Amino acid sequence: MNAIASTLTTILSEQNAVLAWENLPPTQQQAFQQVIVSKNQPSCIVYPRTQTQLASVITTANQNKWRVLCCGSGSKLNWGGLTQNIDIIVSTEYINQLIEHAVGDLTITVEAGMKFAQIQEILAKSRQTLALDPFAPASATIGGIVATADTGSLRQRYGSVRDQILGITFVRADGQIAKAGGRVVKNVAGYDLMKLFTGAYGTLGMISQVTFRVYPQPESSGTVVLTGQPDAIAQAAATLKASALTPTQADLVSSKLAAVLGLGAEIALLARFQSISESVKEQSQRLLELGQKLGLNGIIYAGEDEIDLWQRLPEQIYSYGLEQRITAKIGVLPTAAVEILNQLELGVIHIGSGLGIANLENQQQTLAVRKLCQTHAGFLSVLTAPLSVKEKIDIWGYNGNALHVMGRIKEQFDKNYILNPGRFVHGI
Repeated sequence: MNAIASTLTTILSEQNAVLAWENLPPTQQQAFQQVIVSKNQPSCIVYPRTQTQLASVITTANQNKWRVLCCGSGSKLNWGGLTQNIDIIVSTEYINQLIEHAVGDLTITVEAGMKFAQIQEILAKSRQTLALDPFAPASATIGGIVATADTGSLRQRYGSVRDQILGITFVRADGQIAKAGGRVVKNVAGYDLMKLFTGAYGTLGMISQVTFRVYPQPESSGTVVLTGQPDAIAQAAATLKASALTPTQADLVSSKLAAVLGLGAEIALLARFQSISESVKEQSQRLLELGQKLGLNGIIYAGEDEIDLWQRLPEQIYSYGLEQRITAKIGVLPTAAVEILNQLELGVIHIGSGLGIANLENQQQTLAVRKLCQTHAGFLSVLTAPLSVKEKIDIWGYNGNALHVMGRIKEQFDKNYILNPGRFVHGI
C-alpha cells in the first residue's frame, strides 16, 4: 500500500475503509476517470464511517496539501468541471444514518450519504415526502443532490433544493466541523450557508448532514397533457402561469421528446395537479377546456400511467444517446421557452422558472444553443459530455461579473484549494 493510503489507514480502522487505486475494479476506475484527466492517478479512495472520521481525513489532507475529490455514491461524477492531480478520493457513501425525523414539525435530518430513495421510504411511513425529484433517485445521495443543486419539475410548486434546506453541517477544508441553520422551519440564526453550499459542487466543504422541510403526501394526483402547435402551447403555458391553477409540476417538452414518451409528434405541455381529489379533477378539467379553446389535443394521465410518465421524462432526456451526446442545464426567460424548444430535438423547460435540461448532439450544437439562450437572458451549462468536449469548451459558460467574489469565497473556505479543484465555475 502506498504512503498516503497507509497514513489514512491509521485514521480509519474499519475493514475496506481505504482502498488503493490499483485495487479498485476497472469499472470504478473508469467512472473516476470521467472527471480526473491527469496522467497521475489518485493514491486511494477513502470511505469514512462517521462525521468525526471524515473530519480527521480532511484535516490530514489539508496538513499535507493533498488534493481531494469529494463524492457520495458517484452518480453525478460526470457532472461539472474536470479536475487534475487528485491525491485522494473521499466518499461519504457510508455516512448515511437518519439523525431525526420530526413528524409533527415536518422536518427530517439525515447524513449526507443517505440515498434519496431511502429517505422517501422513511417519510412514506408517515405519509410525508421530500419535495425534490433528482436524477437517479435510487443511487443519488443527499450530499450529492445538495452539492449539484439537483432537482427537476417539482420546483414549480416547491422551489429549488436551496429553498428546502433548513440546516447544514459540513467539514471545512481545515477539518473543522461547522454548522448553519437548524432543525426547525422558523430559524434565521447565522449566515445562510445552506444557499452558499447548494450547487457549489463540493468546492467549499464536505457536506456531512442536512435538515430539510418535508410535506404531506398529496391525496390525489392527475396530469394533463396538451399537444399541438407551438404558438398555441406557448399561449396555454402563459395562461396557466397567470391563472389561479396550482400545478406541482408544469413542463414544456420538445416535439421529439414528446414522441419518445409516446405523447405524439408535437410540442407538449405537461401539468400535474396534486391535492384533494375534487381539486385535482376541477383544475385538470379547467386546463383541458383551455386547451380545447386553443385547438390543442388533451388527455389526462392518472394512476400508474402518470407515475410512469414522470419517471420516464428525466430518464429519457438523460439517457438518450448515452455517452456520445451532451446533456446541459439551460435557463431562459419563461416567455422564450417554446422558441428554444423548437430548436432542440430533446429538451424540457419548466414554465415557472425557465430552467430545464437539453440533450444535444455535439459541441457545435451546444455552443449554438448556448448563444441562443444568452440572447434570451439565459445560460447553458454542460452537465455530461465526452471528455474530448469538456476539455475543449467552457462547460459553465458564465459571463456574469461575480467571478472575483466567487474566488474570494473559495479562498476564505479553502485557501489551499484542496477540495474538488476545477469542478466549479472558472476552475474554482
